[in-house]
Parts: sequence; C-alpha cells; structure tokens
Amino acid sequence: MGKVTGFLEIERHDRKYAPVAERLKNFNEFVVPLSEKELRDQAARCMNCGIPYCHGTGSAAPGTTGCPVNNQIPDWNDLVYNGNWEEAARNLHSTNNFPEFTGRICPAPCEASCTLNIDDNPVTIKTIECAIVDKAWENGWLKPEPAAVKTGKKVAIVGAGPAGLAAAQQLARAGHDVHVFEKNAKAGGLLRYGIPDFKMEKGIIDRRIAQMEGEGVTFHYGVNVGGKDGLDAKTLLKVYDAVALPGGAAAPRDLPIPGRDLAGIHYAMDFLPQQNRRVGNEPVNTTEILAGGKHVVVIGGGDTGSDCIGTSLRQGALSVTQLEIMPAPPERENKALTWPNWPLKMRTSSSQAEGAVREFAVLTQKFEGENGVVKKLHCVRVDAQFKPIPGTEFVLAADLVLLAMGFVHPVHEGLLKSLGVDLDPRGNVKANLTDYQTSLPKVFSAGDMRRGQSLVVWAIREGRLCAQAVDKFLMGKTDLPR
Repeated sequence: MGKVTGFLEIERHDRKYAPVAERLKNFNEFVVPLSEKELRDQAARCMNCGIPYCHGTGSAAPGTTGCPVNNQIPDWNDLVYNGNWEEAARNLHSTNNFPEFTGRICPAPCEASCTLNIDDNPVTIKTIECAIVDKAWENGWLKPEPAAVKTGKKVAIVGAGPAGLAAAQQLARAGHDVHVFEKNAKAGGLLRYGIPDFKMEKGIIDRRIAQMEGEGVTFHYGVNVGGKDGLDAKTLLKVYDAVALPGGAAAPRDLPIPGRDLAGIHYAMDFLPQQNRRVGNEPVNTTEILAGGKHVVVIGGGDTGSDCIGTSLRQGALSVTQLEIMPAPPERENKALTWPNWPLKMRTSSSQAEGAVREFAVLTQKFEGENGVVKKLHCVRVDAQFKPIPGTEFVLAADLVLLAMGFVHPVHEGLLKSLGVDLDPRGNVKANLTDYQTSLPKVFSAGDMRRGQSLVVWAIREGRLCAQAVDKFLMGKTDLPR
C-alpha cells in the first residue's frame, strides 16, 4: 500500500475527452492521458483492501466480481505510486497478455467492485492499467519472449481475435509451434474490424502481432477454414497435434418484422468493418454502407450500438436515434444490493454523448419504404413485460437502419459443421470449462465461440485458460497459469 491515507486526501480524477466538435472530424483516439504525477496520485488512492474484489473471484458464474483475468491491481497500483513502472508492467503482463486492449475498451468491472465505489469514487484502475502498458511500449520494455526450449508439438488456432491471440502467445511461450489461421487480411478479429479506430487505433494491434511473430507464432491470413474455397477443417486434424477454436459469436440477432427486406437496413457488423477497412487502407469489397446525409436509426442499446452512433456521426449523419427495448435503467444503483457486482444503472458512452437521441422501452413493429428503400420505422412504447402500450405508437424517419441487437451464437456453417463438433443448447460450441475440450479428440474451444457473446477481457481469460489446457494435453503437465 503506497499511501495509507491516499484515499482520504486525494479526489478521483480520470482521463478527459477531446471536445466533441474536434473529435468528430476524424477517427483518431480522443482520450487525453493523465500526467505521471496525476497517475501516481490516483494510484495512491488504492486502499489495498483486506478482500480486494477488484481482483475478480476467478469464477465463471453469473455475478462474477472484478477482473476476469485476475489482474493484481493493488500490487501494480503500489508500484506505480512508488514510480516502479517497469516492475508494474511485468506484474500486469503476468495476468493479462494485452492490457493495452483492456485499458481502452474494457468496461472496467474492476472499478465497479472497488471498495471506494461504495461512495461512487473508485480508483481509476483502467486508466492506470493503460498508462502502465503504454509506458512499457514507449520505453521498449515489451520485447518478444521466445521459448528457450521447443517441444516439437504443432498447434493450429482458428481465429485471430483476442481469445485466439492470447492462446497463441501463451502456447508459443510454452515452446509449441503455433499457427494461427485468420479469414481476414489482418489479425485482431472484432478488435480490428468491429471496434472503431476512435476507441482503439489499429497500430496498437500491429505492434503486438509483431511481438508474437518474434516469439515464433506463424499467421496465415485470408484463410477461411471450413469455408467455401477455404482450407478443409479436417486437414488441420491430420497435420496438427492440437486444434483450438477460440472464435467469436458472429451470428447476429435479426429483427424479422414487415419491411425487413427493404434496402438500407443492415446489421451493425456489415457497417462497422467497412469504416475500419477505410481507415486501415483495406479495400471495401462489398456495396458501401454510409451514413453521411442520412437519418440513422440504431436498434440496440449496447456497445455495438454506441459504435454505430460514433461512426455515423463521423460520417456526417443528419441525425442518429438509438432505440432500446429495455426500460431506462436507474440513474444510480442501490449499493447495498449490488456492490461489488456489476450494477444495472444508466451509462452514457462517449459516442452517445456526441449527439444521439436515446429512446428506451421502444419496440419497432414494422419498416416502411419508398421504391424499395427504407424511409420510416413504425414504433410503439412497451411496458415492463415488453407488451405494446396502446396509444403510444409513433413514427421515425430513417434512411439507414443499423441492427445492433447482439449475437446469438457462432456461425455454424463452414468450420463447425464440417468438423462436426457438438453444440450446447444455446448454439455455442460445447466444451468443458475445466479442460476446454470439445466433443472431438484434440479439439479445444474458447472465447465467445464457447461462452457466448462477451467482453474482450473474458476472451483474453478464456484464451489463456484454453492454452493452459492444450499445453497440459500435449505435455501431460503445464507451467502455464491456471
């Protein structure tokens, strides 16, 4: 504990954003970092609690508190307060392969479970985490860590999202020959093709991929395993000693109502990757979806919906309205009932604050169009049971509708069907939580493909645990952390 009375003497102070008018001009990150003195002061607020819920319970059960990767938060807060940034970086990386990702896009359940959050003033854990890893990169402390001894075992990983990258890095450091197969032109999964650049610029991914290549990981891009004209999935079983499927839950939830076939209605994940490819100078090989000069309606109130808002505003949308079928949450949670668990309360993202109109408890009943193109949404307000309330019908103008209602399960066509792995009742790949093995010998699964749609920090956790299970399967024992 760096400063015993720090939490009494120092007020919470977090990163600020660049002004809205300025940040809407481009797709660059717009968070303004704290100074080193400010960071050390904020780290001094950590109480080093007797039971640090910020660590996380280590459980995969609903209601899990704190950090899913079990970051040793009080330890590196103390190190930052004392100016030992390099040791803080070593500590942080002992539990989290990619803190520069979580330090930017994680919703920070650690802060929700912080003891100081009882008074709505948690330690700025996410900001300190991001500062540690950014300083580590700036000072050249993060170099490739190739294994001293090779095992002679070959592992195939299908998917270069955060779960796949975490698994690949862990397995390479354990001495295995790791090959990552990615259908897109670059690694990152939704980090690259879903998360907008204004939340995380993609050079952050590129430098980590370069480190992994230095550790011996081989990336195969543009390879759609199990897909049409792609690599036969069963070939991997013949060539590799183990195969891991740490993919995403990429099948989007649809809205099958009258008018759904009108032009101008798109899934969020048809819209967002296009802009990321433009920023990354990659070709957009499908019909372009652009919000400029249009009235945009985003259906879905989560993070993906917020990403659609920020992207639409930067493209020059005339207006953006976000619809959420759930009722508006309370402005503040009841701490006595919720802490240290993640609370249900009103949250406003940076994108929502840029100018979107938010409507809660709204059901879209039908789309209306002209000449085959969507022009209006017919909506109604709903009660707590999601039943329409008579007399509350209204119409919204819409030139572009983006469906951001989440994902139901991984895509079954292609890879999963060709392999023939068992699925659970929700349509996810069925794999044991203890050893991550699927119904097929030597085939493992992790990430959203196994657990369902979740957070990047859960993907990293699952990738690390899957790597530990694969290493134990191959070698009979493992030194990778459980």
